[in-house]
Amino acid sequence: MNEPQTNNYEFGEFRIDAVKRLLSGGDGESLPLTPKVFELLLYLVRNNGRVLEKDELMREIWTNTIVEESNLSQNISILRRVLGEKRDEHQFIVTVPGRGYKFVADVREKSESFAAAGGLNKAGLQISDDKLQTEDQRPKTIDRSRNYKIWLMLFAGILAIGTAVYFWQSSAKSVLSPIKSIAVLPFKPLVADNRDEALEMGMADTLIARLGNNREIVVRPLSSVRRFGNLEQDAQSAGRELGVDSVLDGNIQHWGDKIRVNVRLIGTADGATLWAGTFDEKFTDIFVVQDAISQKVAAALALRLSNDEKNRFNNRGTENVEAYRFYLQGRYHALKVTPPDIRQGIEFYKQAIAADPLYALAFAGMAQAYAALPITSDVPPNEAFPQAKAAANKALEIEPELAEAHIILGVVEFWFDWGWTNAEAELKKAIEINPNNSDAHRFYAVLLTVLGRSDEALAEIELARQSDPLSLIAGALKAQAFFYAGRDAEAIEQSNKTLEIEPNFWIAHLMLARIYIRQNRFDEAISAAKKAEEFSGGNSEALSLTAYALAKADRRDEALTMLEALKSRSSERYVPAYNIAMIYNALGNDAEALNQLEKAFQTRDARMILLKVEPKWNNLRDKPQFIDLLKRMKLQ
Repeated sequence: MNEPQTNNYEFGEFRIDAVKRLLSGGDGESLPLTPKVFELLLYLVRNNGRVLEKDELMREIWTNTIVEESNLSQNISILRRVLGEKRDEHQFIVTVPGRGYKFVADVREKSESFAAAGGLNKAGLQISDDKLQTEDQRPKTIDRSRNYKIWLMLFAGILAIGTAVYFWQSSAKSVLSPIKSIAVLPFKPLVADNRDEALEMGMADTLIARLGNNREIVVRPLSSVRRFGNLEQDAQSAGRELGVDSVLDGNIQHWGDKIRVNVRLIGTADGATLWAGTFDEKFTDIFVVQDAISQKVAAALALRLSNDEKNRFNNRGTENVEAYRFYLQGRYHALKVTPPDIRQGIEFYKQAIAADPLYALAFAGMAQAYAALPITSDVPPNEAFPQAKAAANKALEIEPELAEAHIILGVVEFWFDWGWTNAEAELKKAIEINPNNSDAHRFYAVLLTVLGRSDEALAEIELARQSDPLSLIAGALKAQAFFYAGRDAEAIEQSNKTLEIEPNFWIAHLMLARIYIRQNRFDEAISAAKKAEEFSGGNSEALSLTAYALAKADRRDEALTMLEALKSRSSERYVPAYNIAMIYNALGNDAEALNQLEKAFQTRDARMILLKVEPKWNNLRDKPQFIDLLKRMKLQ
């Protein structure tokens, strides 16, 4: 294509220097674009107002190269994101269905460089000669430098007045409607084909941890926001769905030893920008970027921190960038909560600890991963819980006020050691340190449930849900608390609400199976249990509930077949004896059911914590062996 004479363009708050191949924003900062994305933008701008067919764009941008149409649409998507164009907003680029694209913003051509035309003042205002008198209109004796200074003073005055009005309005708004909650969305890549999902998720996770260390604002946990990592996600819509007053949304890109971060804090109600910033640093300075972002956000939200909160707020966890990268990978995998990912997460945590032996958060993350294995993945409790306890204790040796480590100690105390009093103390300590930590409230609710303190459990799980309203596991555990309180209708309603968010969430299906069994709705129980088995990848409790419901529905042969299959599986890998005991109980074999429960006791089966409240054992409660089990577990 023929190169036009003009090499400088303006549109909206953006400027293009075609010679230097730079796109600049309103603050004068350059915005990084890959060569093809820049060429695409330049071609659109030079042909603004004209519909550009897809074939033409692909021919001009990818000269002598055969590419798929998806390359074009992907680069258009990147451009829209860099320009800050929201979904269904057509401020700059309009899609013409079936044809191509049209650049619709008003484009101003500049024949001189920006510096020659007046440049940018410190406030980012462009002042060019076309705003001054022309040479023909100007008296021959006029002092052009004096005229230029006058205009600068006028602009500075206007800017000062505007700034004062803005801050007066912002101050008034904060008094009338203070911001009490925030969601930090997963960061998104500036270039879609150069993603680092562990870094994108980890950046949000780190800022969530920083901002969450105070009592003045509720910060949505990673478990709630991680579903909003879609590249086209609109921040304001996400904020509304998460039920928060403000949203921190950002882009991040890592090239070689460099990192670029664009971030903005917006109000959910009106989408107004409360603060925005751009950071270009070496990757080794990522902690400096995180410090700056968290401090700027805290200032924008006018957070008041106690001395302890300030210490936790400013705690980086590690100064070792390599250890931090391994930690991010560990979190990314472990939070997927599948056995292979949990184990991969543990290996990354080990590498983080090897890089920094005093990295308390890495020890706490490893403890959390180990503790998840027996609960979700049919792993022998004595292989995982002691490892979790050791890692949590090590974390607390380094950082005694680390809430995450106290939570895992509490989990191990009641799921493995059956030390109910110690468990309650650890979980209360975690809540004292961070009252907004949803995990602390969630696990405390489970403890209260298994101890039969149903009213307290429901109050506690509601606190967890207030901090994390879209949490699938909190929703399922609220259904569980209703179930063990004897409130089946509410348990079913809550399970279905959870499945509305994620239809394949296997624990909610498992909960429905338990409820339907108690209601003698065995066909529905079998259906729910089979869904739990499918979506969990073959969890043995789901299999056991299916067999239990079959036995209760007088389909004994099918139940016996499943029992034999589980027993055969147990010769190859760990199958909780508690689950096998359930099937024997449904078949009416009390003696073998009690024998299997004794075996579960000896192996410290995690599901034994339900022994006091689980209605399936009601027929055995007057048996001496069952009473003895409850006494040895200190549940009676």
